[in-house]
Amino acid sequence: MKKTVTTLADGRELLYYDSRDDVVRDAVDRRPLDAVSTSSEIRRDPFLGDSVAIASHRQGRIYHPPADECPLCPSRDGRHSEIPEADYDVAVFENRFPSLAGDSGRCEVVCFTSDHDASFADLTEEQAALVLEAWTDRTAELAELPQVKQVFCFENRGAEIGVTLGHPHGQIYAYPFVTPRTELMFRSMAAHRAETGGNLFDDVVAREEADGSRIVIDGEHWVAFVPYAAHWPYEVHLHPRRRVPDLRELDEAARTEFPQVYLELLRRFDRIFGPGEPPTPYISAWHQAPFGVPGREDFGLHLELFTIRRTSGKLKFLAGSESGMNVFINDVPPEAAAQRLREVASE
Repeated sequence: MKKTVTTLADGRELLYYDSRDDVVRDAVDRRPLDAVSTSSEIRRDPFLGDSVAIASHRQGRIYHPPADECPLCPSRDGRHSEIPEADYDVAVFENRFPSLAGDSGRCEVVCFTSDHDASFADLTEEQAALVLEAWTDRTAELAELPQVKQVFCFENRGAEIGVTLGHPHGQIYAYPFVTPRTELMFRSMAAHRAETGGNLFDDVVAREEADGSRIVIDGEHWVAFVPYAAHWPYEVHLHPRRRVPDLRELDEAARTEFPQVYLELLRRFDRIFGPGEPPTPYISAWHQAPFGVPGREDFGLHLELFTIRRTSGKLKFLAGSESGMNVFINDVPPEAAAQRLREVASE
């Protein structure tokens, strides 16, 4: 992998990740951009104890532009985008409309490919491996920022999820606090350790493998399963067999196998509802251990992949119980979801 660091016209950082070492990235961003002005503020909820980012400047962000005005495509034919080069493998840049900025953290955009009409599932294994390298590199660099406590790499795919740019891309949030979901996991880890003496992540993976009914892919270095208490209609958790706290600590064997397993999962998601159905909307979320907290070595890096589509033409809405009380109601039994995801395996 070759990494090239440069800046955009307004001073934001832009990074290219290339699979070839001889690629030169020296295109200049010639857009007359004003300096980025953000109003990101973190406020603490006194009742729930969680944090909310207030970011009013995001109201002006680009919203569903036509394909020929996509800001994530390469700059070609006299049209300038966020990426000055005429082509690229993987590109990462600071978000112009960040939810988190300065002392409140950092937000980055990760463009998986220069092909506007592709999706992550269309990538080759080599391309997917390069994205994994980019995620890992960004985690390592963002971990060095003093204000950053946790790094979250994720992809929102599909208009139903709320995606406003159709180009295949994800994001990275570098939070200045430990996120509420991770705090809950740490509480569960501690309770499990006190009760059993074991590691929660190791024991959950072992239980799923022993049961077998919710296993989707059983690889040599990764295992994917629908969780016993899945919140979403189709939800898969992907764990490396050798538990590590974050992406930086994956070994070469796990890195090599990851593209095969992950691409297969994404392709199965697109087959869940049968031929002729539109691409399945999903959220793909890496859960990594926060930095500088007791017990981080006991945390298990994993990816959670889920869709809000519960059946053909119908979405799972977060209504009263889910939104008001955070009590999920799932219409699809996890065992049935796992069976369907096994049925649609690639031939």
